[in-house]
Parts: sequence; C-alpha cells; structure tokens
Amino acid sequence: MKKITISIVIFSLLQALFCHSASADTSEQWRERLTELAENPKRGAAHLHRNQYRNPVDTLLFFGLEPQMSVLELWPVRGWYTEILAPFVKDQGQLTVAHFRLDGANANDERSAFWARLSSRLEQRIIQQETDFGPVARVALDPPNFIPALAPEQFDMILSFRNVHIWHQRGHLLATMQNLYDVLKPGGIMGLVEHRAARVTDLTSYAVEGYTDEAYLIAVAERVGFQLVASSEINANPKDTKDYTKGVYALPPTLALGQEDRDYYLNIGESDRMTLKFIKPVKSEFVD
Repeated sequence: MKKITISIVIFSLLQALFCHSASADTSEQWRERLTELAENPKRGAAHLHRNQYRNPVDTLLFFGLEPQMSVLELWPVRGWYTEILAPFVKDQGQLTVAHFRLDGANANDERSAFWARLSSRLEQRIIQQETDFGPVARVALDPPNFIPALAPEQFDMILSFRNVHIWHQRGHLLATMQNLYDVLKPGGIMGLVEHRAARVTDLTSYAVEGYTDEAYLIAVAERVGFQLVASSEINANPKDTKDYTKGVYALPPTLALGQEDRDYYLNIGESDRMTLKFIKPVKSEFVD
C-alpha cells in the first residue's frame, strides 16, 4: 500500500514538473514572438522609439495575453499596440478594435474630429495591410456605448491604453466600465494602462490634465464587479513630476508646449503609468 502511495506521489510531482516546464517553454515562445512583433522595423522609427516607455512585451505578458484569445482593444488611435496584437492572435484568436466613431470627423468638437480622422487612417491601414494585421474586427466606442452593440460575454481579454482619463473627464467612466464588464467573459481579463496622478495622502491625489488617481480607478472598476488581480510598475516613470502647464500632454509624444523646454520634457520621457490587471469573476454554481 505504501509503495502504491509513493508511486502516485512521484507520478504527480513528475506530471506537475512537466506541465510547469511545458508552460515555461510556451511562455518563452510567446515572449520571442511578441518581441519580434514589437521590434519589427515595419512599425517605423517613431513607434519603435516608444518601446522603451511603453514596454509592450512585458506589459502584454503581465496581462496574460495568449495567441488563441478573443481580444478587444479600446481606442487604438494610431494602432501602436494593434501592430503587435493583431498578428499575434490572427492565426488562433481574434482581435476586435473599438475605435472612435468615424462620423466624428464632422463633429464640432475639435478633439473628437481629430481622433476620428486618426481612426479612419488606421481603418484603411488594416484593410490595406491585411496580410500583416489579419482579419481584425471593428466596432465603434462612443462612451459609454459600443456601436453597434456588442453581444455579452464574448471576449477573453479587454485592453485599454491611456483612455480612462478621457472617459472620466467626460463623465462616462462608470457607465463605460459597466459595458466593458458586460462584454467580457467570466474569468476574462481587463488590462488597463493609465497616466497616474500624484498621490498627496491616502485619501487625496493631485491630478492635472490627463492624469487619473489609481485608487479611484480601482474603486470604479470594483464597483461594477471587476476584481483587481495584480498591479505592476512596468510602466512607472519616477521622473514624471506631474505638475506641468499642459498636464500629461506636455510630455512626449505630444509635447504640447512645442519648443518651450522641449529638451527638459524629452529627458523626462513618457508619463508615469499605472498598469492594472482585473478579472471578471466566475460566478459560483453553488447556492447557500
């Protein structure tokens, strides 16, 4: 009896070791593929230069991206992350981009019109470079709503890079979070990267234009049902003092102040960013 028990234990340990080794090998393959895509010269010098600030490989691996996933990317604008995400999932998974409303190009709001033009250009790139991007699905996000409406629980992962401050500024953060929760599968992941406001005390923060308080953002996500799995300092930047006349837009890549103190802002680099990983809990089938 003892021999049988020992054999079972040994088998279980060997099986666990094999699975861990296989998982490690797979993760390394994914890292190699993501690195290849992130460093692809076809992305252009400007996009490649931003790898040092946006850390795409480590960020996507932190979120748990896998090539067979159904992924929703929110407001990709120029497609900086789309260039990596689309080819990574195109053979086994599916990427959907939720861009700005293309008819926003006729809007009275100058910023909305600008975003719409950029979204239209990305739309054309995806169509023209289908060999690289693969069959990317497209939908519009006019916070808090998707146009057309998306079916519930269809995505394995939702990714948003530096969008939350806009939803918050326009009063749509809570409702947008609710809609993101609804279209994510139970057990699915929402990954957020956002400009992080300066923390003054445990209860207050100092946020100039473009920055968002981390504790507040977590609280809003948790209010609609998300659970915070982990946070990371992958995209932190201690040089960012967050006290500029034009807020986050004074920093690269926008450099809203033009030539004024340009070298100073270039030396700081892109903003200090929170990197947050949330999960949509799987509801228990058991009832007390």
